[in-house]
Amino acid sequence: MAPRPRLVFAGTPEFAVPALQVLLDRGRAPVAVYTQPDRPAGRGRRLRPSPVKQLALAHGLPVRQPQSLREAGEQAALAALRPDLMIVVAYGLLLPPAVLDIPRRGCVNVHASLLPRWRGAAPIQRAVLAGDRETGVCLMQMEAGLDTGPVLARAVTPIHPEDTGATLHDRLAAMGAGLLAENLDALINGELVAEPQDGAEATYATKLDKAEARIDWSLPAAELQRRVAAFNPWPVAETRWHDQVLRIWRAEAVGGTDDAAAGTVLAAGDQGIDVATGHGVLRLLELQPPGKRPMGAAEFLRGRRLTPGERLG
Repeated sequence: MAPRPRLVFAGTPEFAVPALQVLLDRGRAPVAVYTQPDRPAGRGRRLRPSPVKQLALAHGLPVRQPQSLREAGEQAALAALRPDLMIVVAYGLLLPPAVLDIPRRGCVNVHASLLPRWRGAAPIQRAVLAGDRETGVCLMQMEAGLDTGPVLARAVTPIHPEDTGATLHDRLAAMGAGLLAENLDALINGELVAEPQDGAEATYATKLDKAEARIDWSLPAAELQRRVAAFNPWPVAETRWHDQVLRIWRAEAVGGTDDAAAGTVLAAGDQGIDVATGHGVLRLLELQPPGKRPMGAAEFLRGRRLTPGERLG
């Protein structure tokens, strides 16, 4: 009988949890799980373990949380595990060349885009922002460059008009786990054919910045709809109203034009709050006033006066 393959898993956020669960479900529990150090969270700023760490500990898996993998001691500790393959899913730490060379089959990344499009930190949100019609997940053989390695397998999904950063995140997380499960034995055995990326076709998904969430009403309604969708659930699109921050969780571009200045409220009713933009009208469907939970437009208006002619922003 062939020796059991020695897998190492590296991941941190919720996106990586389904992939680790797939390994557990298939009887391929990793010999170690790498995840980022616990971070302060919540109002009390208490240290909180990552979602991956929580799953790993629930199954009794050894967990390592180095601040960096550049240190010789950390690299030696990884080499001592004698890994055949390292599976990386949204780990969040750079893997230097010395680490990439340690596993016998190298390091494989589950990436949430159709490479070479949207290399980098925020591929899900950037695809929505750009108005892409489809996206997907890739299994990529890792090398020293940023998401530049050859692609071993991919799966595609359309981006639906109603998709948000949240819904697409969850769908791609499940797809990534499925792609990993489908190709796991071939990965372990080195049987997949690597397809080099065309660097000329590469685009880069830079990290999200909270400043991007501030709505510029001079933009077209269709673009603002994509921004609201992409920034749900973080950092959440926002505008100013009566010197307060009003967060917008859902919105849609609707037909019609108006000569009113961008940011002017045109109508407010149970169906939504219509606001003039640089081109077209944006209907606000779900809003969150300060200190409150998100709520539909009808509920929002029951306790607040928002009249046509007011300006947002």
